[in-house]
Amino acid sequence: MSRKLGTRKQNKPIITLIGEGITEQYYFKHIRLFYDYQFSLKPYFFGTTSLVDMDRKISEVLEGGGIAICVFDTDVSHRDETESKKLQSLHRKYDKRKSVIFCDSLPSIEYWFLLHFVLTNRHFKDAKTVERELRTYIQNFKKTKSFLENENWVELLCSNNKLEVALDRARNFDESGASYSNIYKAFDCFRE
Repeated sequence: MSRKLGTRKQNKPIITLIGEGITEQYYFKHIRLFYDYQFSLKPYFFGTTSLVDMDRKISEVLEGGGIAICVFDTDVSHRDETESKKLQSLHRKYDKRKSVIFCDSLPSIEYWFLLHFVLTNRHFKDAKTVERELRTYIQNFKKTKSFLENENWVELLCSNNKLEVALDRARNFDESGASYSNIYKAFDCFRE
């Protein structure tokens, strides 16, 4: 007896997050918990500080038939010509692939967090400047494991519809501004 063709349901590709550090890793870990989004979040795919490593990890995800969401800061590539060229090369390689989503933020992911509270795309000198501003709203914010592993700070970011507000704000600022975040693209992918 032969089986019917076309009756088997296609599996959705696995979404895998690739990120720079523990801030991104814990943020998305808490987001997944709060919203029950389906994506892979493994320590192996975090701690990527070089664009070469990110490229290698993207390739691994694509070889497995998955979707790679790359979360990283672009402050260094805006200051350093060599890093800027590497980032441009990465974009040329993957921009036309729907299975690779770049969710970069300038200067850093903390700017994305700030959008939950303030409508701004002003110039921030560096990530530390954004962190100081963010502490106005999340008083004890620190990029330490002991702070980040506690979900309360992400719960605050998501309370009172602030996540939706941040998503709208991020969509309205493009990459030509003094500050921007493409983190909203990850949420668009999660919600498909």
